[in-house]
Amino acid sequence: MKVIVIFAIITAILLIFIVLIQNSKGGGLDSSLSSTNQIMGVRKTTDFLEKATWSLVIVLAVLCVASAHFLVRGSQSEADKIRQNVEESAPAPVQEQAPEAE
Repeated sequence: MKVIVIFAIITAILLIFIVLIQNSKGGGLDSSLSSTNQIMGVRKTTDFLEKATWSLVIVLAVLCVASAHFLVRGSQSEADKIRQNVEESAPAPVQEQAPEAE
């Protein structure tokens, strides 16, 4: 459970960095690679950033659903354990007798 949450946090941080690198007006990482003689030109960089963004979004969504699934299962089993302990440790209810009418 904790491992899934840690991976989700790391994925979210990576997603933030990838989104901050991008610039919708053609700047960001693309502007520093504007030469056509580069190994990864502007178009390839944009494709890579877009694919990385979508991949991280999908991974984050899957991790969130998985953590919610395990969280519900864990909390239900813990709730059952607590309820069982309370029922076992609670004294039997005492029935008070109503005063008799004279």
